Amino acid sequence: MKKIYTRSALLGLGLALISLPALALDLPQARSQGLVGELPTGYVGMVKSGPEVQSLIGQVNARRLQEYQRISKENGQPVDVVAKLAAVQVIQKLPAGSLYQSADGKWVRK
Repeated sequence: MKKIYTRSALLGLGLALISLPALALDLPQARSQGLVGELPTGYVGMVKSGPEVQSLIGQVNARRLQEYQRISKENGQPVDVVAKLAAVQVIQKLPAGSLYQSADGKWVRK
């Protein structure tokens, strides 16, 4: 089995996952306001609805999918496997107070 991640790949993935174009609402703001949370699937989920939240989630998840596809192609792993492995890394590095979805589907505050 191929090694999926190196430290530099994880760093690059982390930066790609959080960097976004300037928006009225960005991912760190949305997290701190409890509007979004991390899903175990590797994507961002909506905790509280709103048009800006929906737009932000769409943009973040589209960029993540692109990055997961790139890593998947490089390593010969399915995209969903790459995404789930990335989810573990992202959730571990969340700032205190951020939300993530547990295996039973409940939102948990870190």
